[in-house]
Amino acid sequence: MKEEIIQVRNLVKNFCVEDRNSSGLFSSVKQFFNPQLRDIVAVDDVTFNISRQEFVAFIGSNGAGKTTTLKCLSGLLHPNAGSIQVAGHSPWEMTHSYLRKISLLMGNRSQLWWELPAVETFLLNKEIYQIEDNTYRDTVEDMVDMLGIQKEILVPVRKLSLGERMKCELVASLIHTPEILFLDEPTIGLDVLAQQKVRDFLKEYNKKYKATIILTSHNMEDVQDLCKRSIVIEKGKIIYDGKISELKQKFVKEKYVKFVLSKNAMRDDLEKLGRVVEFDGITGILEVPKERSTFVTKAILSNYEVEDIDIEEVTLESVVKNIFDGKYKV
Repeated sequence: MKEEIIQVRNLVKNFCVEDRNSSGLFSSVKQFFNPQLRDIVAVDDVTFNISRQEFVAFIGSNGAGKTTTLKCLSGLLHPNAGSIQVAGHSPWEMTHSYLRKISLLMGNRSQLWWELPAVETFLLNKEIYQIEDNTYRDTVEDMVDMLGIQKEILVPVRKLSLGERMKCELVASLIHTPEILFLDEPTIGLDVLAQQKVRDFLKEYNKKYKATIILTSHNMEDVQDLCKRSIVIEKGKIIYDGKISELKQKFVKEKYVKFVLSKNAMRDDLEKLGRVVEFDGITGILEVPKERSTFVTKAILSNYEVEDIDIEEVTLESVVKNIFDGKYKV
């Protein structure tokens, strides 16, 4: 049985915000002198464990509580209730030994010096984490080779593309080879090639340095490519914790039959086989119960002249979207 390196029990985090339900000058003045406050529950009684070297996706809509949870795990926020143990530490104590074990990388935040080459930030972090010269040199060389940014680290950061900057951010964040990574949208805004390069790097880092990684991302390709387990959070509560492969099985009850006919057909006839998602007389898509997909495919092949036909499953992205839209019952 693998060691549980992260243990979260009944985590609660509230934020106190101003209640601005009214508008107008008088209300604004009144609110200024006598602000009305209310609590927002960002994380509500969350419990989970993560084993050493796991690569776990933390999925949720905007405002679901993902980033707040990561900030509690990294020690940036102190919870209102519950307990957290990360590698035997209470994160908010922010001890030096704890900070050497973790890294928090947020795709929309930068630690690189804008006017200087990224290598200068690497050197600064070397001193902060008190890394020996030989270890620093070997680590930077290894990560730079993995990301293919030998030239880019010598160029002022402001002259780099977004993808190049993110690769440099990864090296800066991992220069002390942390055993626990908290990644918040690491591929946000990147093109397809840069996304894949970042994913390949994270896979290799997970394997080579035996790191435990929690990833939040709205990019389902990140999730499917990197993680076997997903924790789905909505409105501050965990609504699913399990294998990504079983997430579809739990929620998806239908498949799509896509076809191209040789001759025009009647929409009314196709509606007898399933829900018509799209149809222009020749090309169409039917939504059918999973258990009827083979029957419907055979029926189309038997009753129509078919040029092409295919059965497709609902994508993970659609599954997650439907969960958050309330189309799937949790």
